[in-house]
Amino acid sequence: MTEAWRPDDEDERRGAIGPVKVRVPAKVNLHLGVGPLRRDGYHELNTVYHAISIYDELTARRGDTLALTMEGEGTGELALDDTNLVIRAAHALAGYAGVLPHARLHLRKQIPLAGGLAGGSADAAAALVACDALWGTGLSRDELAGIAADLGSDVPFLIYGGTALGTGRGEAISPVLARPTSWHWVVAIAEVGLSTPTAYRELDRLRDSGAAGAPLGSTDALLGALRQRDPRVLARTLGNDLQDAALAMRPALAATLKAGEAAGALTGIVSGSGPTCVFLAAGAADAERIAAELTAADVCREARVAHGPVAGARVG
Repeated sequence: MTEAWRPDDEDERRGAIGPVKVRVPAKVNLHLGVGPLRRDGYHELNTVYHAISIYDELTARRGDTLALTMEGEGTGELALDDTNLVIRAAHALAGYAGVLPHARLHLRKQIPLAGGLAGGSADAAAALVACDALWGTGLSRDELAGIAADLGSDVPFLIYGGTALGTGRGEAISPVLARPTSWHWVVAIAEVGLSTPTAYRELDRLRDSGAAGAPLGSTDALLGALRQRDPRVLARTLGNDLQDAALAMRPALAATLKAGEAAGALTGIVSGSGPTCVFLAAGAADAERIAAELTAADVCREARVAHGPVAGARVG
């Protein structure tokens, strides 16, 4: 029988003895410009990420194996084995740092599955930050983001949070510098998720057939609007090339978008690959009212209020 691993004195000094708790936000894309398909199978992206106050929470404890449990959104649907991004992130960090991948991980999930809010990517970012603290590997945010880039296009952004420009396949992150402003959002969550790869294939099909709208151009107008701190100005600059694909696959989303704008939202767009719709509100009170009206209209499973930008994955 193999002897169970126990931390020695050096392990105790290097890492956390007690549990490490990390909170990580969801993301929306304020601008999602989708370019041509690349040779590596990804599309070239030009996007502006924005972290919002809907959170998952990951707790990491010492253990003699690597194991994951969960509660909340997706329980019973999400695999907890080596295909899960949390487990993959822990293995990636352990391999990079040369430590044993031993931890007991527990995920409390509020970000919906396959919702266009990067819930899986958020959880991978949380695992990197939590295991770095637990194991005492002492990596910088930039080093963690480098590991994150191999796990998924959105994962590096969730290490940093805030608002940032993403290029390449979305993994190359540049922070957006703007005066501090809190933007208020209503997040309309659909009953059933959509597959991100399927959404990209549908966009390619629509473009090949001439049925897609004109591709988004530069992010310059949106970046300028962020600096003006006026939600009405920002509303005119939001856009998502994947929205055509999401609406083609889930036509009922058109009713959700229409209901949000009828309730007084400044604008509404599909988030990422969908099917979550996000609405920009003029302020916190407007967001609460719009969420209540969307719920009453029965055009989504749930409507939540959120604000942004917020920090990425953080211990605490």
